[in-house]
Amino acid sequence: MTVASRPLAMAMVGGGPGSFIGPVHRMAAELDGAIRLRAGVFSRDHARSLTAAAGYGIDSDRAYPDVAAMLAAEAQRPDGIAFVAITTPNNTHLPIAAAALAAGVHVISDKPATATLGEALALQRHVAASNALYAMTYTYTGYPLVREARERVARGDLGRIRRVHVEYPQGWLADPVEHGDNKQAGWRTDPARTGVGGCISDIGVHALNLAEYVSGERIDHLLADLVAVVPGRRIDDDATLLLRFAGGARGFVAATQIAAGARNDLRLSIWGDRGGLQWSHADSQNLYLRWPDRPDEIVSAGGPWLGPFAAVATRLPAGHPEGFIEAFANIYRDFAGAIRTATPIAQTPLSGIEDGVRGLRFVDAALRSSAQGGTWQPVEETGRHN
Repeated sequence: MTVASRPLAMAMVGGGPGSFIGPVHRMAAELDGAIRLRAGVFSRDHARSLTAAAGYGIDSDRAYPDVAAMLAAEAQRPDGIAFVAITTPNNTHLPIAAAALAAGVHVISDKPATATLGEALALQRHVAASNALYAMTYTYTGYPLVREARERVARGDLGRIRRVHVEYPQGWLADPVEHGDNKQAGWRTDPARTGVGGCISDIGVHALNLAEYVSGERIDHLLADLVAVVPGRRIDDDATLLLRFAGGARGFVAATQIAAGARNDLRLSIWGDRGGLQWSHADSQNLYLRWPDRPDEIVSAGGPWLGPFAAVATRLPAGHPEGFIEAFANIYRDFAGAIRTATPIAQTPLSGIEDGVRGLRFVDAALRSSAQGGTWQPVEETGRHN
């Protein structure tokens, strides 16, 4: 096997016992054979990190006690890591990414980019000063039919965009589970670890990213109502936003984590002056096109009718469902390709640091709006930068 064909060596920070997203990153990264998880700092507790390494099939000498030790040791190895995947709580993203970038190691990070807008802007400077690549896992952009929807909007099928609606109900925080042994709920509802936003930072940024990614329109103002519904919760668990787009479209995002009985029910609708489209995470294999003057269409994944952007993100023929892991894997496959070809992230389908900063601008504007009783706020305003 030549060096060029050898799988890229990946390190993961986070993803230890009790992690949800860490194992997802590992499965997705390795799905296509272009990447192998070889090292990591899987927990702040080194004993737990060793346990995780054993579960991942990683040699114990590559389960490190901290990021600095990992970067130093891997730099001395002929088979050292090519990139780091960050799957830790939000407040740790900046120091981990900054250290890797300074060492010339590529970075792919879970969202949001950082805990605050100020940190995101600092990270943007670190990315600009490094020759290493930085990408983010906005997972839903990896779905073939989300990419198909983007392509159809971009070529004008729907005409001028008028409305963009995104609903994202979850129910896993409908009760105060953070006071029990739910590790995920513990840190995601702790402002010290999750950052300045709760639901708005956790899933709201996904919804806002999806709205812009598919519509091709930029949100320039928003009005937000953020609330902590569960008594005693210190951070928002419910977010409702009205949106104004620079091109004249209007829309909304309704994201909540206290909808008892909801799972992960993300839904997108876009309406233009010629027609509309609808896509949902629960029915991710189908894209629904709505027309005023002819029958509606259902575009299914896996067929020859897909455009090239969606086709390359599809592994199986029509009728063989693909899902969350495969969408995540598309992001990792794109990232591996960018590393091998030294392609700037902006020239790939991937989300980069600009998208990360934009996500925190959404959060910052939403917090300002809600704190003022629901006023229209510009998304591009720099805000508090805390």
